[in-house]
Amino acid sequence: MGMNRSENMRRIRSKNTAPEMAVRSLAHRLGYRYRLHRKDIPGKPDLVFPGRRKVIFIHGCFWHQHPGCREGRPPKSNTAYWLPKLERNMERDKAALARLAAAGWDVLVIWECETKDAEALARTLTGFLGTPRTP
Repeated sequence: MGMNRSENMRRIRSKNTAPEMAVRSLAHRLGYRYRLHRKDIPGKPDLVFPGRRKVIFIHGCFWHQHPGCREGRPPKSNTAYWLPKLERNMERDKAALARLAAAGWDVLVIWECETKDAEALARTLTGFLGTPRTP
């Protein structure tokens, strides 16, 4: 038996999503250490690298409306509900990025669709974070 929409929506998580876990796992294997979801930093970034003053957000292509991505298209039904909701998400993202930049943080946004290619993702992480520090 299929789920109705409210049951389906209830199952969608905001933390520890599959794309987030993929990025976290790869970052750790590459030797990077980080903090998670720091509430004292604007936007509660998914990964925080305090010593480097860098943060990473892992955005779902649908929820954050990834431009040019087929998963980032708004739904065709119930647009009166979805369009304002998705627009608020994008405005909230933009405000958080501006506050982080003003506070001197470097920000990387990784889109859900970008987590599927581990080699490209590893290059993105090392390009953004630099050489992992040895303990």
